[in-house]
Amino acid sequence: MTDWDLRKLRVLRTLDRVGTVRATAEALCTTPSAVSQQLSALSRQVGVELLEPHGRRVRLTDAARVLLRHTDIVLAQLERAEAELDGFARGGSGTVRVGAFATAVPGLVVPALSVVRDVHPGLTVRVHQAEASEVYDLLAAGEIDIGLSLAAQAPTGRDDRLDRGELLTDPLDAALPVHHRSAGAPALRLRDLAGEPWIYGAAGPWRDITVAACAQAGFVPEQAHVASDWRAILDMVAAGLGVALVPRLAATGDAPGVDLRVLHEDRPRRHVVWAVRAGSRERPQIAVTLGALIDRAATLTTANVQFS
Repeated sequence: MTDWDLRKLRVLRTLDRVGTVRATAEALCTTPSAVSQQLSALSRQVGVELLEPHGRRVRLTDAARVLLRHTDIVLAQLERAEAELDGFARGGSGTVRVGAFATAVPGLVVPALSVVRDVHPGLTVRVHQAEASEVYDLLAAGEIDIGLSLAAQAPTGRDDRLDRGELLTDPLDAALPVHHRSAGAPALRLRDLAGEPWIYGAAGPWRDITVAACAQAGFVPEQAHVASDWRAILDMVAAGLGVALVPRLAATGDAPGVDLRVLHEDRPRRHVVWAVRAGSRERPQIAVTLGALIDRAATLTTANVQFS
């Protein structure tokens, strides 16, 4: 029977995910030579070729695809084995790493982790702020245990390596200068702001969300200023430089000079999702932490319903 080396299998799976030997080496913090040696050793071990030339690069053979399919099953089963072993220990101890995009941290992650700390003082939760699109790579690399992302950034199709679910729906509110002509208008609609100068990022999920919401309302926003930091965006709105869409999670706290308005009819929103590696959700530490995040999300959802 083959004496399997999980490290070599993870190297193969990383190559499949990132596409090149160099990118695999960067993802695993090693050298391209070490990656090639690991893959050659794995090929000799299983007795079949796992890579074949493809232009100036290499690609996985059909045999490698078969091996990867079984690797995903084995690694998920090992996660479940760890979960069962953790069941013999107290769920209130250990370490859980949570990866989340910036606007989820203050209003969602921090309050949830405060509850975890109060109820389970022996459980350490570490926060890793990352772009919404980076969360899945961090999960795959084992650098975080729970990832919070946006539905628009989720991998397409089914991915048996992950368990996922929706956490909350985050409404998008219009940020206007307090002296704007529409600041006091009743039943403000997104399309009422079609002729305004807009403030949003040059690239990334928030630019996509803003442009898509405006397109659904029937117009293309004129980008007057480029900014991706929410404090900077709100300061520019307060100075009368333009208007912006602001997720309610990002609008916690005071915003002097800004009138945050709930939009009617259009009601744009974004969807926040959670993800964990397949089989790991049953681990007591992860279950406790994810449960606290889900409870906090439910509280925010109730508040959003009342606010809207």
